[in-house]
Amino acid sequence: MNVDSFRCSLCGRVVKIKERSDAPILEPNIGFGVCKHCIKELYGYIMEDEHAKIHSQKKTFADTLGELLEKNKPHVIKEYLDEFIIKQERAKKILSVAVYNHYKRMKYGLEHAGMDDEIDKSNVIILGPTGCGKTALLSHLSKLLDIPFAVTDASSLTEAGFVGADVEVAVRNLYYAAGQDIEKTEHGIIYLDEFDKIARKSGENNSITADPGHEGVQQGLLKMLEGSVVEFTARGQRKHPEAPTIKVDTRNILFIVGGAFVGIDKIVAQRIRKGESNLGFGADIPPKEDTDAKFNELIHQVRPEDLMKYGIIPEIIGRLPVICTLETLDENALLRILTEPKNAPVKQYQKLLEMDKVQLEFEEAALLAVAKKAIERKTGARSLKGIIEDTMLDVMFDIPKSDKPRKVIVTEACINDGADPTIISLDEENESNAEVAD
Repeated sequence: MNVDSFRCSLCGRVVKIKERSDAPILEPNIGFGVCKHCIKELYGYIMEDEHAKIHSQKKTFADTLGELLEKNKPHVIKEYLDEFIIKQERAKKILSVAVYNHYKRMKYGLEHAGMDDEIDKSNVIILGPTGCGKTALLSHLSKLLDIPFAVTDASSLTEAGFVGADVEVAVRNLYYAAGQDIEKTEHGIIYLDEFDKIARKSGENNSITADPGHEGVQQGLLKMLEGSVVEFTARGQRKHPEAPTIKVDTRNILFIVGGAFVGIDKIVAQRIRKGESNLGFGADIPPKEDTDAKFNELIHQVRPEDLMKYGIIPEIIGRLPVICTLETLDENALLRILTEPKNAPVKQYQKLLEMDKVQLEFEEAALLAVAKKAIERKTGARSLKGIIEDTMLDVMFDIPKSDKPRKVIVTEACINDGADPTIISLDEENESNAEVAD
């Protein structure tokens, strides 16, 4: 054999070496050479074997369901939520039990497939004022369970045929939150926020005019909540008959709908007082403290008939058997939220400034001022970080100009009057302390 060709030791063909890419993997003068065709085939076999191994090792959701239930009993879920959510004890218990039972239902369905004794799905409706922790509760819950979670604004949905987002968008959002994995999507959690905004405008009475963003949306959600195959197009694609669609079965998706339901407490109060004489000289006039009962005392007494009166259609209420209610956060609760949870706003800013060798300190009066401002804004815990951000903006802009270690002290005047936080050089403080010690 001349130097311009060689015989492949695997396939036996004689290969002429025209280019460098044609050269054998080993020099032919040592008695062994492999041609590029055999190399490609060998690579293909190796990759097929690797893919087969990965596929065989990949666990399905059904394989991990028993482990998920064993690790996440209701008391374990609540203990985890306690690390991030202040108060709302009743809501944390309700959600812990609801989620645990939802995945137990799945396990039962897998173990008793084909039998008639199915356990019905228990979707959840969650009520509470703005900034009380509804979305935060569910977000932390999904992280603990390591399952896909997607939030969709129900007020943006419209009835099919009208301009706006169709109800299938909620499932599509979960599909992308699950990394476009259909199996993960079919076992995730969908949270429909602002659900109270799609209540019928006329409450218990049907409207005779078009109502594309209210009752029609509720009707569109019915089958999805109960469990059906939902078809939707990929993001960016227009919906038309020939467009390729993605199909997702919603039987095992946990739906949680929530909102502030402003005024629901008044409906509850009316129901509680129903039957009492309210007219004439013999009217039963309750004491002022009973008439003006606190929101927190009434919200926990919400019943399906109250939701119906608010404007949620009976068919939807039947598919939301679990009612979870959250309380208004008072000043003490907001103070605790600022500093106690793992992801407390104050802790977050302290970690950010530590990266610039700066110690951040909030005086107790300053924290109290932040809590009071949040109550004045009537936005609950949602506005806490924004209030601190306004105060810290100039400091965070100027701090990186120097590498010297410093301490920043935020006072009450900083929150209420816009005064600059006190900045102390730690080098000078250490020197003065050393002089005092001498």
